Amino acid sequence: MRYTSNLRASILGAGVAASLLSSSAMADLEQFTPKDKAIGFQPAVTEVAEQIHIFHNFWLMPIITVIVVLITVLLGIIVVKFNAKANPVPQKFSHNVKLEVAWTLIPVLILVVIAFKSFPVLYQQDVIPEADLTVKVTGYQWYWDYEYTDPAGDADKTLTYSSVMLSDEEAKAAGKPRLLGVDNPMVVPVGKTIVVEVLAADVLHAFAMPAFGIKIDAVPGKMNQTWFKVNKPGIYYGQCSELCGARHAYMPIEVHVLPEDEYNAWLAAKQIEYANVNTLDSVQFASAN
Repeated sequence: MRYTSNLRASILGAGVAASLLSSSAMADLEQFTPKDKAIGFQPAVTEVAEQIHIFHNFWLMPIITVIVVLITVLLGIIVVKFNAKANPVPQKFSHNVKLEVAWTLIPVLILVVIAFKSFPVLYQQDVIPEADLTVKVTGYQWYWDYEYTDPAGDADKTLTYSSVMLSDEEAKAAGKPRLLGVDNPMVVPVGKTIVVEVLAADVLHAFAMPAFGIKIDAVPGKMNQTWFKVNKPGIYYGQCSELCGARHAYMPIEVHVLPEDEYNAWLAAKQIEYANVNTLDSVQFASAN
């Protein structure tokens, strides 16, 4: 009985030590959180997000702005010049070939320009490059599971853990934003291509990280893929972006992006911790009788 009790204590102690080791690597990370009352995108930290911002800010917004201003001016002219008081006898014609050609061709040309600039961004998002790391993400009502396959192929060292939102009190104590902080974040190395395999266990969810420029549905029975390569260490936040039930608003995503050596230390520590937990699960303690 003493032996098993000591074994249990040593195992739990090793798990605590591993947790402290892994958390110390994240203590100095800068947090990139959404800003209250801000307008526009969160700062981009991937090349894909940068291209999305460029397409939106320097192509879509100017085109939309010109269209809105032009239509507003035309409506103003019509209201002033062609009202019943200013123009009591309406014109009798019903066609203007030049005008009809113009309002057909101009929108077509606008759509061609938008397509020409958007297709490269869509291609960059959809074509998955060779992965440095693959993380399997499963959406549940209402939390996320993350699975890391051991790089050496050791099934006993494959990590699977749940990530649940912190309560208001826990988030405040941890220095994390309300409704966004979680107990077990996703952790990845900086500057590496991360392929994310996304699926759902129950209903539709969506894995969305605004700073990474990714948003992809998690569908029961189907695995979708996306990818990102973050160029700046830090703590980033996202949320489920598919209406998935009563607690949809309480299903955040927290990603810690570490330098490679710190990520490797985190992974090794977690593998030790999970191996110890598995060992503890297999121990059969003496009964009280």
